[in-house]
Amino acid sequence: MVAELGHFALILALAVALVQGTLPLLGASRGDIRLMDLGRTAALTQALLVIVAFGALTQAYVTSDFSVANVVANSHSAKPLLYKISGVWGNHEGSMLLWALILALFGAAVVIFGAGLPDTLRARVLAIQALIGVGFLAFLLFTSNPFERVSPAPLDGNGLNPLLQDPGLAFHPPLLYLGYVGFSVTYAFAIAALLEGRVDAAWARWVRPWTLAAWCFLTLGIALGSWWAYYILGWGGFWFWDPVENASLMPWLAGTALLHSAIVVEKRDSLKSWTVLLAILAFSLSLLGTFLVRSGVLTSVHAFAQDPARGMYILGFLLFVTGGGLALFAWRAPKLQGGGLYQPVSREGALILNNLLLCTLAATVLLGTLYPLFLDLLTGNKVSVGPPFFNATFVPICAPLFAALCVGPYLSWKRAEIWPALLKLRLAFIVSIAAAIVAATMIDSRSTLAAIAFGFGVWLIVGSLAGLVERVRHGRFRTLPRAFLGMTIAHAGLGVVVLGAVGTGAWNSELMQTMKPGDRAAFHGFDVKLERMESLQGPNYIAERATLAVSVGGKPYTVLAPERRLFTVQRRQVAETAIHTNLLRDLYATLGEGEAGNGWVIRLYYNPLAPWIWLGAAFCALGGFVSLSDRRLRIGAPSRRPIAQPAE
Repeated sequence: MVAELGHFALILALAVALVQGTLPLLGASRGDIRLMDLGRTAALTQALLVIVAFGALTQAYVTSDFSVANVVANSHSAKPLLYKISGVWGNHEGSMLLWALILALFGAAVVIFGAGLPDTLRARVLAIQALIGVGFLAFLLFTSNPFERVSPAPLDGNGLNPLLQDPGLAFHPPLLYLGYVGFSVTYAFAIAALLEGRVDAAWARWVRPWTLAAWCFLTLGIALGSWWAYYILGWGGFWFWDPVENASLMPWLAGTALLHSAIVVEKRDSLKSWTVLLAILAFSLSLLGTFLVRSGVLTSVHAFAQDPARGMYILGFLLFVTGGGLALFAWRAPKLQGGGLYQPVSREGALILNNLLLCTLAATVLLGTLYPLFLDLLTGNKVSVGPPFFNATFVPICAPLFAALCVGPYLSWKRAEIWPALLKLRLAFIVSIAAAIVAATMIDSRSTLAAIAFGFGVWLIVGSLAGLVERVRHGRFRTLPRAFLGMTIAHAGLGVVVLGAVGTGAWNSELMQTMKPGDRAAFHGFDVKLERMESLQGPNYIAERATLAVSVGGKPYTVLAPERRLFTVQRRQVAETAIHTNLLRDLYATLGEGEAGNGWVIRLYYNPLAPWIWLGAAFCALGGFVSLSDRRLRIGAPSRRPIAQPAE
């Protein structure tokens, strides 16, 4: 009965979304306040209905209702409660319902927090949000019904993919979807602005909080996914340039560019068309990631629902949203004339350079991700584009981006001189050069590029903090805008990520050795002894556990206990790594195949500065949230001037 209630709620939500996507648009074009207000009521109603549907599916998972086909395919009665709940979105149908839920909640948030928006703009934004919702709700109801029944109901289910039975993966998809779907609001604002033919400082002020929120959630989602890949997949790395990983990176890069270009629109009334285009592209790239994961065109540990029919639907929807947005942009963008004039060496010029480099990075990732697919489609030849390509193309483009990142905030608007800004950063320059020299001489003299990258990371941290220190010295800390403080934290956090990536990627060590109980291995100054092997019984798996005693100079240091788990329902093995960290490095161990007679394969990794990758990502997101708390983004938006009407 509960499943039927959820299904009926989805049908009603689709009907409400159709009303929300049409009548408010008609009201905005006619100036009918009643039709425009209907959008607010419909958005709240749609959110309530989708909440009911999502709650119904969650209830089916928690109670192990195996009369629902989706629960049978992705749950099991012996599974821990956390993974029963995360199993709701750990599959194709449930993840699409989560997407529809977040989309509806963002629409409701526009109603709640958008009281200061002009009636026509709010009505158009809510209508565009609803039309996107129509696409996903129709997708759920007609191709991916999560409430489909199975008869007769089996006694138990097939269980969730063992790789997804992890706390990190329980929270990774919701955060990632909050980022993906958050860009739907900026897309809706962009389409609404094109329909009105108007982009101004007030519009940019209204768009920035939604962009910031989506960017922060996407940052956390990507970081959590990277952390999961690091400690679950057992290969010792944090990023493999997997196509699905790239699919989340592309909208993040476009969203970062959008954040900075919106500042220029607000402050200098420039880059209007460019900002609108970025808003369209950021959400389009989010939809592209959805298509790549669910179309079956990729083979990845992240991909599922390899169904060509579903993939074609998502591809058609992607083409409609992207093509429709770009067509409207081509038609209406010429009317969005910029007003501010500025010199190339200025704050505006620095932000434009920032945008060009970020978009070049996104285009590079897009090319490397889609090229193998197009080549396979056209010629049947299969090629792999992996880390060598991206390391040779992506990383060099980051160098000028990082070099210019700290200089921009020291340049004045409209017109500036580069030399005074560089003088203020002289200490940061000296410290970063010294750090690069130390890295090249004392850490690894064979890797000059790694030392240079290390220097760039130090440059980002010290250069970002220099502006904050200068304001504190002049007694302006109390009047410091939170947006500036958030920018400083985020930029410094990016520097921390760079240091962690360099340390882990360039200066790591690895040892693979077959060991029996009592055997020892010398590794990076540690003495590692395999003390014993034991068998364990988990709630829905059986496991082998190795106990590794680690000592330094004959003194006990720590104990590592990696496992190899066999999930009994799926008959699939998953590695459970053991990591000892002191925030400066990770000592990382995995257990491989083996038996009592021949021994077990033990892999050991020494990853310098690895924790800094996720610590820096957390600082980036924190900086975004601090900026989001700036009251200037919530109140005091510039008032709009009335559009001059032509004389009769």
